[in-house]
Amino acid sequence: MEKEKSTLIDKIWAFFASVKFAIIIFALIATTSIIGTILEQREDPAKNLQILSRLFSESLAPTLYEIFDKLGFFNMYRSWWFISLLALFALNLIICSLDRLPKIWKLVKEPMLPLPEETLKKFLINREFTIKNTPDNIKFFVSDTLKKSGFKCNEVKEDNGFQFFGQKWNYSRLGVYLTHMSILLILIGALIGIKLGFKGYMEVGEGTVSNTVISGDKVLTLDFLVKCENFETEFYGMSDMPKEYRSWLTIIKDGKEVVKKSITVNDPLTYEGITFYQSSYGIIPNGLGRGIFIFNVVSKDGKSNLLNLRFGDSFQIPGTNLTGRIIDFSPALRYDERGNTFTYTNMMNNPAVLIDFTESGKHKFSGWIFKRHPESWQLPDGNRVEFYNYWGVEYTGLQVRKDPGVWLVYLGCILISIGLFTAFFLSHRRIWVKLIADKQYTRIVIGANTNKNRAAFERKIDMIVSTLSKNKEGAK
Repeated sequence: MEKEKSTLIDKIWAFFASVKFAIIIFALIATTSIIGTILEQREDPAKNLQILSRLFSESLAPTLYEIFDKLGFFNMYRSWWFISLLALFALNLIICSLDRLPKIWKLVKEPMLPLPEETLKKFLINREFTIKNTPDNIKFFVSDTLKKSGFKCNEVKEDNGFQFFGQKWNYSRLGVYLTHMSILLILIGALIGIKLGFKGYMEVGEGTVSNTVISGDKVLTLDFLVKCENFETEFYGMSDMPKEYRSWLTIIKDGKEVVKKSITVNDPLTYEGITFYQSSYGIIPNGLGRGIFIFNVVSKDGKSNLLNLRFGDSFQIPGTNLTGRIIDFSPALRYDERGNTFTYTNMMNNPAVLIDFTESGKHKFSGWIFKRHPESWQLPDGNRVEFYNYWGVEYTGLQVRKDPGVWLVYLGCILISIGLFTAFFLSHRRIWVKLIADKQYTRIVIGANTNKNRAAFERKIDMIVSTLSKNKEGAK
């Protein structure tokens, strides 16, 4: 009989349904993703020129940069060709699934029927043994044993005995399709994030508000304001290694405060689908002389006063004639071997304030008070000046992200775990057990098959055989 000629549509369908095409597309996505990982995405050209110079040579770097730029490798995940590769991969998954699903679905839904002895002996997994008992006496025990092994079996009365047959995990054959669907969900979620979302950065100074986000070469404006109420850095012991950054943020919309939250690196704030992550911090340009010193001044008899002061302001110790005046400040003060002070960085690593004290107009003493060294708060005459904060001089750097497709990505990740577990660790198992009367004996013939992991199923069959073989006295 002559084969039917394939139409153009059949050829196109077969091409997109082929495993070879899937491997080629996947290899292209993986290779280009490696390049996109090495090269900085949507960053300053100088960084990528430096990377290319390191990988190749300084003379080749400018030419390669121009080629990669034209190909869109510096904004690869939003380029038309990368999205096209993802679309082709998705199309291949869909067509592969549709092409093979009817056959697999037929196997899943195919009803089990009793089979003759000759057929059972042809299975790759088959066992035959005899026990001293009648089929009527042992049929309940056989049914119970199969049930305990996970098989819900049907029972058929035959001329010379009984036959039991059942299956389990028949839907495990669909695990691969659940995996395919979850990959599609992840791709769709990622594309939604690329097209409708953004990733950017914003800086908000202490006590100020902002709604401007820098996203690559674009400036985005939020429809609400982000205010930084305060920013604090916690260090490891007395070192300059930051342990934790914390920003106290307030969201203001239509003139009203709608959300307040303190955020850290692993504890962001989310509002209207936009998430703010703590990512960096720094000193506001020219802001060191404009902040507010927060002191708690305590006299030696216990009287206290919380003060907000600016550089050059004076204050009085409660209940005394002692007046202090702020005459100098350092964001990071240190003493050298000779006992001289110096500022070793412009960051607020070890802030200290120099206060000059007078009593009744006469100079009494002066000294540096450190924020991170409470022992420096104690004055020579028994009074205390507790240095709580220098507020309004730092900014918090926030990574801002909007990804409306992220819930699809999360759902896809959950489903892919279920799908992979089902596809790799579960198998469609079927079993037939035939009880054949032979005078005062029963001959038991077992036939079974599985779509994968035959060795494990054979061990299970051997356990069933061992259990049934022990029933020599008609146990029910």
